[in-house]
Amino acid sequence: MSRRGSVKRVCLAYSGGLDTSVILRWLIEEYDCEVVAYCADVGQEEELRGLPERAKSSGAVDCVIRDLREEFTRDYVYPAIRAGAVYEGSYLLGTALARPVIAKHQVAVARETGCDAVAHGATGKGNDQVRFELAYRALAPELTVIAPWRDWDLRSRTDCMAYAQKHGIEITSTVEKPYSTDRNLMHMSFEGGILEDPWRAPDESMFVMTASPEETPDAPSEVVVGLESGTPVSLDDEALGPAALLTRANRLAGAHGIGRVDMVENRMVGLKCRGVYETPGGTLLHAAHRAVESITLDREVMHERDRLAPRVAEVIYNGLWFSPEMGMLRATVDASQRNVTGEARVRLYKGGLQITGRRSPVSLYSESLATFEDGGDAYDQSDASGFIRIQGLRLGGPGSD
Repeated sequence: MSRRGSVKRVCLAYSGGLDTSVILRWLIEEYDCEVVAYCADVGQEEELRGLPERAKSSGAVDCVIRDLREEFTRDYVYPAIRAGAVYEGSYLLGTALARPVIAKHQVAVARETGCDAVAHGATGKGNDQVRFELAYRALAPELTVIAPWRDWDLRSRTDCMAYAQKHGIEITSTVEKPYSTDRNLMHMSFEGGILEDPWRAPDESMFVMTASPEETPDAPSEVVVGLESGTPVSLDDEALGPAALLTRANRLAGAHGIGRVDMVENRMVGLKCRGVYETPGGTLLHAAHRAVESITLDREVMHERDRLAPRVAEVIYNGLWFSPEMGMLRATVDASQRNVTGEARVRLYKGGLQITGRRSPVSLYSESLATFEDGGDAYDQSDASGFIRIQGLRLGGPGSD
């Protein structure tokens, strides 16, 4: 069945990379439609240079760039930090957190420019197709969704490179460097190509945001992270906005080689995938947040939040940011964070970090109670005998072994 004429104008989530450059031209040829290229600036930096010219040279009628760095950090990264959200114990969700804000503004641009369809460059094997399309469905169910990787006859990035060369499309990927990358203020990710062999070590030259631990300074650095209600607000007593703070945290931690992760994760579509990530600033802020929580959160509140953290990570990873359950989880997490205010001092050295101090004006920590010296009348150690007997009642009866 011919697709020509089925849509009139498509808003394409466009990065200027291999996949979306090929998709832009393919949409024009396959649908005989106009294409509005849309790019969300979530911290790609140099990748945005010359993007409008590149899009228009490939046939786009317009290229809209939205600066989302502040919103991305404030409304997506920081809530994940407050929740302690880490997927499968290692992944700090850099890509997963960026997709909902990108999709949100893609929908807005589509409506503003008179598009009747949206398109993305996610493959049929990955998580991003789900993340984009669930967001579209939640925010703009009236728009037609086009997912070329599930429809066309190109089956690999090698095919895409051949297509690009045939049609004179400028690309940055090469056969010698075929792995896929994704960068934003939170992280840099690498997957595919040579990294599909989980035994092969990443090439050192691949890393962008972090120095090799062997080449980092021989002296440690310390940074003091300030938080208010669970949200990072300052570095070394200097108040900073969200994007500026995360940018500086990336630079400080990256210089010491902090934040590298190499893992095989379980994609939501059922496949295992090897991913390599650099998340220097995010790693620093997660650690500082946990340190301030340790002296400001009630024990049971902390344990309940910790039970929710993997669930929050799973919901984010699975593309359900705009779901009812995410609204409920965020409200619960934010309620737990009201008193998470204070500072953490973090030492950075040779790829690792260490908390060396934490303090808070609303600290629940009592030195007079915790001391091994004479605590006066504040704590009667003999009370522990009855407490232990009560706790052990169920352990010494029939069937307890």
